[in-house]
Amino acid sequence: MKHLARILKELEECNTEQDSSGITLSLKPDNLTRLIGSIAGPLGTPYEGGSFQIHIALPGAYPYEPPRMTHPNISSQSGAMCLDILKDQWSPAVRLKTALLSVQALLSAPELRDPQDALVARQYICEYQTFIDTARSWTENFARVPSLGVEEKTGTDETVSPMIW
Repeated sequence: MKHLARILKELEECNTEQDSSGITLSLKPDNLTRLIGSIAGPLGTPYEGGSFQIHIALPGAYPYEPPRMTHPNISSQSGAMCLDILKDQWSPAVRLKTALLSVQALLSAPELRDPQDALVARQYICEYQTFIDTARSWTENFARVPSLGVEEKTGTDETVSPMIW
């Protein structure tokens, strides 16, 4: 990979500051273009105390093209995230940590004008307490138990991981 030195530097930067940011980044062992980011649920949100995994795929032209970040419960169809810096606002100056911090910020202030999941956005607007209760429950049940996999926790092999509801 052409920009391996940058990726390794970003991994080191992100992981040395994890205590203050609540963000970690690791390579998947079998592929240098696949990473796992982990973000802590922001304080004062129903996600507080949770840890959420983000799957990251780096394109061959990284850092000149944005990484693809997905999470199973962002979009029920693809896991895609609606975040401008992962699209038309990307710049090679943006670091993976910055992108993960932006995802973390969405947990505190969701983008309701351009939601990835209209059902969840509608619930947030029309039934806010139900939204809060659901998000808190999902965080409690799926994002606070790092020793159990989702399949073990749910008793199925369906993809419901520590999600952002």
